[in-house]
Amino acid sequence: MKIKNISLAFISALLMGCMGFEMPDQDAQTKEKINQNVEKIFGTQFASNQTWCTTSSGSIVISNIPSGTDKVQLLAYIAETDTTTSLTILNEINKPATDQVTMNYDIPSENLGMYVALISENNFVLQKVKGNSVSFARAMMTRGVDDLTLPSATPTIGLIEDSWAAQRGWIEGEKLYQLADYSVMKIPVNNYSETDIASFRALIFSYFKNGRDYNNLPLVTGGGYYNANAYPITTGSKPIILSPIYKSDKAKQYGNEVWNSDLYYYYFKDSDIEGKTDDEQVAFFESLPKYKAIEFKQHFGETEDDVIEKRTSYALMYFGDGIPEVGTEGSFEFPQGYKVGLMVRANTEFKENGKPRKQGELYGDGRLNVNINGYSECNFKGSFKEKKLPLNSPRVAWLVLNGKVMMCWESGTDRDFNDIIIEVEGGIEPISIIPELDNNYYTFCFEDREIGDYDLNDVVIKGRRIDNTHVEYSIIACGAEDRLQVKNIGELSGIEIHSLFGYDRFINTVPGEQYFEPISTIVEVSSDFSFLNALCQPYLYDVSTNKYVYLSKVGEDPHGIMIPYDFKYPIERLCIKDAYEQFNSWGQNSITSNEWYKFPVEGKTF
Repeated sequence: MKIKNISLAFISALLMGCMGFEMPDQDAQTKEKINQNVEKIFGTQFASNQTWCTTSSGSIVISNIPSGTDKVQLLAYIAETDTTTSLTILNEINKPATDQVTMNYDIPSENLGMYVALISENNFVLQKVKGNSVSFARAMMTRGVDDLTLPSATPTIGLIEDSWAAQRGWIEGEKLYQLADYSVMKIPVNNYSETDIASFRALIFSYFKNGRDYNNLPLVTGGGYYNANAYPITTGSKPIILSPIYKSDKAKQYGNEVWNSDLYYYYFKDSDIEGKTDDEQVAFFESLPKYKAIEFKQHFGETEDDVIEKRTSYALMYFGDGIPEVGTEGSFEFPQGYKVGLMVRANTEFKENGKPRKQGELYGDGRLNVNINGYSECNFKGSFKEKKLPLNSPRVAWLVLNGKVMMCWESGTDRDFNDIIIEVEGGIEPISIIPELDNNYYTFCFEDREIGDYDLNDVVIKGRRIDNTHVEYSIIACGAEDRLQVKNIGELSGIEIHSLFGYDRFINTVPGEQYFEPISTIVEVSSDFSFLNALCQPYLYDVSTNKYVYLSKVGEDPHGIMIPYDFKYPIERLCIKDAYEQFNSWGQNSITSNEWYKFPVEGKTF
């Protein structure tokens, strides 16, 4: 079937940064041969109404954008697997010129919703999309702590004890200082709204993904706010307020790891460490008093797990610059210009082989963790040898969300940095740790021959929208012997693929063979561009057969499909139904197994 009104379509395509083309009909004999081959390869027939599309599109109006906003991002909240989620960028506008913009998007049809992020120098404001518009209240950009009622009791030191590091001989004389009564130190607060909770869960666990399969340490160190640099600075104008809002420690399995922990802090001035070497700074920090701020067992439920709730807050206290004694009074007024260090003290009685599994102090500044990260008497040793967490690794990460700073703790060894999360607000200078999210990828997979093996890796292209007027295309793989060209991808269009890579055999489809880096180009498009517009989609020209290959239309065989993810395509000569066991079910019924592409068979994808 040829496109009707091709001149109008062509003009529209040019305006969107796309090219027009004609799609000739296949003759009946060719269609019959293709259908017979499909049934032979797949062992089934596919539904005549199957669109082979797993993507939706639309537009969002975003209004009341505050002046000074550096970026507006439209985000997709998607479930990558049954247990992990991601926020990915669908579209982005830099330095919006007005307080209202319209953003077009393509999104996986199966998704958990859309969000809009406003990004400025010191803030990342996130709001869920409801309907086709989002309006930002300007008050969302800043929130204060002036309405909190501080405890009326005067905090005093009630107990002084040796740290685990002192007991083990690592830090001679290190002392921990506790208040006489922590129950009177709770500050009532209002809980998060459902919208706040949704935004929190969407961002935190998309950025710092849960579980042992994810190494989030590079995200922590990549921001630069760790170890010597990760010390909040006091403003002296407001109390420093901490609110534990989340823990996940698999309590029954690991002996209430977080519930049996406490949060401590210490403080100093830059003048205290001026001229000191790195080692001398560490020795100085080790000598400082460590003050308990929060007993987690007085805050969290003993078996509570994976609950997001802001139920109580706590204020840090200043006890002077000397070494306090029992009875020393503290103040909620912290002087200006002090730096605050954080530590979590694990004190679980859970035992393994007769020894406590996790007992020791874990610092935000990784330079103070060298001993505990390599300690052989508890499972913190696994961090160095098994989990590749360096001996001087930090145990806290920082993020900014909706005007608040979030401390994200790693209390174990799996490097996900989301075991304890504490909101920090009030009297600290702004911390600019803005989460950097990935753009959503769209993967185009083609079969080059009409009678094919349907490994759908003869050409693999990934596209992503960089911003409102630019798209990046990358040629990832070529599992074909035919001479092939890709069309409609900017300056790479019309160049034979093998010649681009300088290689005549299969490219990135055979495991164990030479790997080639993708070849990419950036294409300028209009603001109403869509990957779903047929005139904007990549297609192939097979030089060897003098035929074109387009994405599959309704009722056709799956010779070309677009998946709205960073898709793992099948290895060479392996049918997609064998790499993805739900593919046939989806092909037979377009409303079932719609997320088939999330479940590859191990060892059968590249």
